[in-house]
This record gives sequence, C-alpha cells and structure tokens, in this order.
Amino acid sequence: MSVGEICNREVVVIDRNASVYDAARMMRNHHVGSVVVVDEGSSAPMKPVGIVTDRDLVVEIMAKEVPEEALVTGDIVAPELLTARESDGIWETIMRMRAMGVRRLPVVNPGGNLCGMLTMDDLLKFITDELSDIVRLIRREQNREKENRPPS
Repeated sequence: MSVGEICNREVVVIDRNASVYDAARMMRNHHVGSVVVVDEGSSAPMKPVGIVTDRDLVVEIMAKEVPEEALVTGDIVAPELLTARESDGIWETIMRMRAMGVRRLPVVNPGGNLCGMLTMDDLLKFITDELSDIVRLIRREQNREKENRPPS
C-alpha cells in the first residue's frame, strides 16, 4: 500500500507571506494542527515550501512574545522540508518520519505539487485497521476449527 492511498487529500495551505497569526487562525478554523506553506504567487500548481505546526507557533512565537507584525509564516519554517511521494511505501515513510522526528508531512505528486498530507493520525488508523484485520482472521480460523472439528 502507498502513502497516496491513506493520506488526507484536504490540505490547509497558507502563503509564505501570510502572518503567523493568520496561520494560527486557519488552524483553529479548520481544526488542524498544521498548515502547509506554499508560494501562492504563481498560477502553477502548489509546491510546498514548508510546514507550520501549532507547536511552532507556541514555541517560536508566543513563548518569545514576538510582535504580530515581526514575522510571516515563511520566516518560521524549517530550511528543508521532508515530503513523501504518493507512490512511497507506508513502512518506508514511517521510517523516514521517525529518523527525521516529524509527525506530519506533505505528500506530493510526481511533479512535486502538493496533493495530500500524511499525519500520525492517518498512520495510526492504518495500523489499527491492519491489526483489526489480523484479529478477524484469527477469530475466523478459530470458528472454522470449531465447526469442522467438534469436540468428541
């Protein structure tokens, strides 16, 4: 199974020149913990340039009491953005996320354009569903055993 099959296709994006407070408002309004930062100036499809999380806002802005007009979202994104391709395998992507210490990453199509977001929530749901299937398989096997081999 690939990342493209389980990622969320509804991604909240914000322009890199938008204020960090606009990013916070977008997170609140859309009930998400992050926004993907893009360059919206061109008419081309969106290429992700960064990600801003709720933790970034608390640790980098609020805790330091940074004035609202001092920073834009592009100022607080990490210099390198980790992304996943739609075709990447889930387990390999989990290993990359773990190695880099990230809980969310944008998913891009073959052209490098944003097409989804993969989060820990998505991965937990996927893993839970897989484990549930295994449990159902075991129960079915036990029931077949009882039906085909009744006690003597």
